[in-house]
Amino acid sequence: MSWLHQGHSRRKALTTATGLIVGAAVPVTSGSHAAAASRSSAAAAPSVAAQYANPVLWQDFADIDIIRVGDTYYYSASTMHYSPGAPILRSYDLVNWEFAGHSVPVLDFGSKYDLNGSRAYVKGIWASSLAYRPRNRTFYWLGCVEFAKSYIYTAPSVEGPWSRLTTINNAYYDAGLLVDDDDTMYVSYGNTTISVAQLSADGRTQVRAQQVFSTPSSVGTLEGSRFYKINGNYYIFLTRPANGQYILKSTSGPFGPYTMREVLLNLRGPVSGGGVPHQGGLVQTQNGTWHYMAFVDSYPGGRIPVLAPITWTSDGWPVLQLVNGTWGTSYPSPLPTRPVTPMTGVDTFDGTTLKLKWEWNHNPDNSKWSVNNGLTLHTATVTNDLYGARNTLTHRIQGPTSTATIQLDHSTMRDGDRAGLALLRDSSAWIGLKRDGGTTRVVMVNGLTMDGNWNTTGTGTEAASANVPGSRIWLRANADIHPGAPRPATFSYSTDGTNFTRLGPAFTMGNDWRFFMGYRYAIFNYATQALGGSVRVTRFELATP
Repeated sequence: MSWLHQGHSRRKALTTATGLIVGAAVPVTSGSHAAAASRSSAAAAPSVAAQYANPVLWQDFADIDIIRVGDTYYYSASTMHYSPGAPILRSYDLVNWEFAGHSVPVLDFGSKYDLNGSRAYVKGIWASSLAYRPRNRTFYWLGCVEFAKSYIYTAPSVEGPWSRLTTINNAYYDAGLLVDDDDTMYVSYGNTTISVAQLSADGRTQVRAQQVFSTPSSVGTLEGSRFYKINGNYYIFLTRPANGQYILKSTSGPFGPYTMREVLLNLRGPVSGGGVPHQGGLVQTQNGTWHYMAFVDSYPGGRIPVLAPITWTSDGWPVLQLVNGTWGTSYPSPLPTRPVTPMTGVDTFDGTTLKLKWEWNHNPDNSKWSVNNGLTLHTATVTNDLYGARNTLTHRIQGPTSTATIQLDHSTMRDGDRAGLALLRDSSAWIGLKRDGGTTRVVMVNGLTMDGNWNTTGTGTEAASANVPGSRIWLRANADIHPGAPRPATFSYSTDGTNFTRLGPAFTMGNDWRFFMGYRYAIFNYATQALGGSVRVTRFELATP
């Protein structure tokens, strides 16, 4: 993720490439793997599927790190200002993914992450790394925050509990964490200048750091490190944002010297209108085959994962397997498929905790929300700015089109309160309720905007409204996130849950990359006069056509 070169190097790079020549290859095997992690109770017996389609998951999970522990695969991603951070997905077949946990339970990197007088939009969890250490049967997450410090969190399982192990006063930008065969931990990191650090045996401090590679000017920017040891060689897998992937190889240890080879450049991707597959990581199946999970810039929806097989040359270089000179829209399935908890469907907020698919816009005020077979949101901020309102709960949009519907009880709203369902990004719109002078109306609001420093430039304009009877309403947002151009979204409401009425004009979702995260569905409740009101959400449904 090109934070150091936002002005010129993070282009969408939608050009079509001539592709790569795929030569003869021999499989490469790595060393032993750890014992299998616990399986999901939702997993069923395997079945055989001949092909999988790209993208393997049409939701925003960028800056991928992917590992295998036993026969279970884990996938970590960036979340910037959303909390909890660094979600971990789980799969048994590399194609079907479910939520397993979050490596960073709270963004405790300063008060601005609480959205309480200051804000941390597009800061927080950037490209980070996930690793498993067999010796102590512990998972490690490593990430750099705001170019300042690096943090390591650990857990006995991806489900948690996760806790901070240490803070290191070195900025391991776009870090890749390697646990070597002798249990030594190394970190590869940097932008253009790539370095390697060795950590102490307990993982709490840096023992040594050394620059190992300087990117040639003909290549430009390299970042997004992933660090591997394969057949005795050390590899640093690097992205050229946003249109290339390169790899460094050392036959002389983790500190090099390294030689470089291009993996892909300007390669046409499998998502129409989307960018070049890049960044991400390599993983070997228990059957010995290798695969590359990359992401594709696909705004307005964000950056979505695509998968392709890898073979290896006889002298130890990876070769991407292409289909007609491009990253294939489909490939043979690497493993028998295993069902997991779906990313779409109905959530009735059963039980007393939020499901892992939910993330707050910044850290929430935990005294102002609860789950008890329904989600209660008390107003937590007095503001006229949704971007400044605490306790906005977000859910990734499912592509290429999807519909989110909430059932909302607004009987305990107070005058001045605003509650509803938003399409949230640096340009936003929402459908919801305004209660003023004892009267509640359903409204559609657009024109919520931020500038390039993520300060609010528009708090919204009411574009349409209607009177609503009773104390219960269904609110709906429909989003088209096909990439490549600004896309339309529409809002509607219902008083019976069956018959919906369109409200307001279509909202055009922006597709600029600089906010990095894609649009999200967001449930909110804030006050413009005084705290004390609340709403209750009894149902959320994410559906696709």
